[in-house]
Amino acid sequence: MSSSSIDIELAPLKNAVAMALEFAASLGTSAAEVAISKQQGLSVSTRLKEVETVEFNKDGALGITLYRGGCKGSSSTSDLSPEAIKEAVKAADGIARFTSEDSFSGLADKDRMATEFHDLQLYYPEEISPEALTELAVRAETAALDADEQVKTSDGANVNAHTGFKVYGNSHGFLQGEASSRYSLSCVAIAEAEGKMQRDYDYTVARQLHDLVSPEVIGQKAAQKTVDRLHARKIATTALPILFSPEISTGLIGHLVSAISGGSLYRNSSFLQDALDTDIFPDWFSITEQPHLQGGLASANFDSEGVATIDRHIIDNGRLASYLLTSYSARKLGMKNTGHAGGIYNWTLSHTGQTFAELIKEMNTGLLITEVMGQGVNGVTGDYSRGAAGFYVENGVILYPVEEITIAGNLKDMYKNMVGVAKDQDLRSSIRTGGILLSDMKVAGN
Repeated sequence: MSSSSIDIELAPLKNAVAMALEFAASLGTSAAEVAISKQQGLSVSTRLKEVETVEFNKDGALGITLYRGGCKGSSSTSDLSPEAIKEAVKAADGIARFTSEDSFSGLADKDRMATEFHDLQLYYPEEISPEALTELAVRAETAALDADEQVKTSDGANVNAHTGFKVYGNSHGFLQGEASSRYSLSCVAIAEAEGKMQRDYDYTVARQLHDLVSPEVIGQKAAQKTVDRLHARKIATTALPILFSPEISTGLIGHLVSAISGGSLYRNSSFLQDALDTDIFPDWFSITEQPHLQGGLASANFDSEGVATIDRHIIDNGRLASYLLTSYSARKLGMKNTGHAGGIYNWTLSHTGQTFAELIKEMNTGLLITEVMGQGVNGVTGDYSRGAAGFYVENGVILYPVEEITIAGNLKDMYKNMVGVAKDQDLRSSIRTGGILLSDMKVAGN
């Protein structure tokens, strides 16, 4: 869609935000910020090649936060009529008059507002029918069921097509909006052998519908991953090198996101408290953040406070180079806002040059972990203990699947003990990485 067409879609939302800000100012408030969103989407799920659900959604909501000095009030409305918006502003003002003062609250500083707006190419709307989405889901399930005779059934396929608009404005004079689209397809297969069943899945996600991996490939991968898990064994308690698959590696780095976020830091509830500018990874390892990647799944010109997003090093040759701070957490910590209200933006991990298959060979003997379960991660201490499943590797060759094991360590040690990152990256999330190899972890089995 052209930029002029997007502008037409955003215009009524911007008008609603401007109206709310103007009315807030007329009440004598010291500052205000307003966010509005409008989404619509279509989701279809099938099971055994029959339609199970078809869901349409079309909604929008406006949220306003206003300040009287350090006193803050918030309200929201899904009714975007002028009368409803004014009532929401009055409600927020009424709350602000009775809340306790917090000297750290307020808008982000005016000089941090975004002033450059790149064409990030995030919006690719498609006129697509439920029948067309159903066909994609059925094709994925058919491919999974036909891939191997040990695949006995399917736990379904799901296809989503969503578009959305968001506008943010505040009393600094900032008023901007963005449009985005997202499409996804997933399939779950169930296989059986010797009376025991296994399940696994595969998925694809993209900004453009035609960038999705084909349903046949998704179904075949789901089936293959499931069949590979059959005849799983337990292993004895030991310590072994661990290779996390790309999907699990994303979660491993996700614990870093939480640990260096301002909320965890000012509450003294992070295992990386006071770790800024210290070495927490090997010196060959870096993470860069690139908010302005065209078509990126986590691209944005500004965060949810209007603060400009910028390219930055999160980890620079092993050193923690940046925390993730909002305006509130930055003030609490006496630091600078980093523009991370609302999340992270396209983290890309450095690699050690090997493919994932080459890392398996380099590991020699160890465990390839493809699934973790449970909530055994302590964000305060960094202690890590989770149920896991995967494959036993010997002499660089996958021998057999394993299950009912627990892997344990401490995230500080795990990050320091990274010895490899594969160069073939998984690009399906905001953390773009290949598989991560650790020198060793404790493994609890039989």
